[in-house]
Amino acid sequence: MTEQSKTFLYEYLNNASPTGFEASGQQIWLDYLKPYIDETIIDVYGTAVGVINPGQPYKVVIEAHADEISWFVNYIDDNGYIFVRRNGGSDAVIAPSMRCNLHTKKGVVKGVFGYPAIHVRDLGKDKAPTVNDIFIDLGAANKKEVEEMGVHVGTVVTFEDGLTELNERYYVGRALDNRVGGFMIAEVARLLKENNIQLPYTLYVVNAVQEEIGLRGAEMIVRRLKPDVAIVTDVTHDTQSPMYNKKEQGDLKCGKGPVICYGPAVQNNLRDFIIDVANEKEIAIQRQAVSRSTGTDTDSFAYATEGVASALISLPLKYMHTTVETVHKDDVQAVINLIYASLLALKGNEDWRYIK
Repeated sequence: MTEQSKTFLYEYLNNASPTGFEASGQQIWLDYLKPYIDETIIDVYGTAVGVINPGQPYKVVIEAHADEISWFVNYIDDNGYIFVRRNGGSDAVIAPSMRCNLHTKKGVVKGVFGYPAIHVRDLGKDKAPTVNDIFIDLGAANKKEVEEMGVHVGTVVTFEDGLTELNERYYVGRALDNRVGGFMIAEVARLLKENNIQLPYTLYVVNAVQEEIGLRGAEMIVRRLKPDVAIVTDVTHDTQSPMYNKKEQGDLKCGKGPVICYGPAVQNNLRDFIIDVANEKEIAIQRQAVSRSTGTDTDSFAYATEGVASALISLPLKYMHTTVETVHKDDVQAVINLIYASLLALKGNEDWRYIK
């Protein structure tokens, strides 16, 4: 990682890009990517694509998603307290006592998720907070004052926490799921350019929107690009910390390398190709099995058209959908290295069919 790429990582991760409102983050991503690509494609909902070596008959995608979980203002009571609903898989359990940002046309308005003090709660009847329990306090005296700040029903809300480092080994913050993926594919593009690699195919570097509410951005862009190959990167659960069941969730650990996914949406020949590359380059990998779907944009690339050979390289992550999502620096670099090496190994004429 260069100083420039580290600066990009912090700027990109600390910016808010809620599902459906990803444009500011996409602009940061495109500004960084611009020196390393030949063309851009931007669709009407904000998915951003950097194109390398355009016009070739064989087309390859590397992809991450740009959006983060958030909240919508759903109701403002007469006393100025704000009640919310989810935008993506936001966790009401972690919300109380969190600082938050409300994104208005007038700019960011600061707030806090309040909660009754322990002194006044009946601890014998205590329960985990639900979406209907949590509320935001802007320090406003009434509903009118909230509205004068530019806050209204539909205003989007994100937690405030930014990117930090832990024990010089980990990146910690909100929205590593999956803007760290956008960072990694951008770094692959940088390496291709700086190493003067001439690919024998067109490469689309795709940062898709709206993954958190059903893989929607990927579903749209795959129909437009119609690639032959898609290598998707997203995060998956580190299962080492307390309260995980390895018999159910597998045995995955931060610091032990990228996770290769096995499941129906993953094209077996492409997956094995990536594993062979990892073995050749001595990149340690882990394996994960999924059931009906991967739960990532891999599913949209595999199924949204006539079928695209798709594979998933996951980054192990602790504490998903919290403000302290945690990834190991070595894993971040290893995912970059594996995607880069896989692209170099592709000849641009592969036939991935099981039966020929």
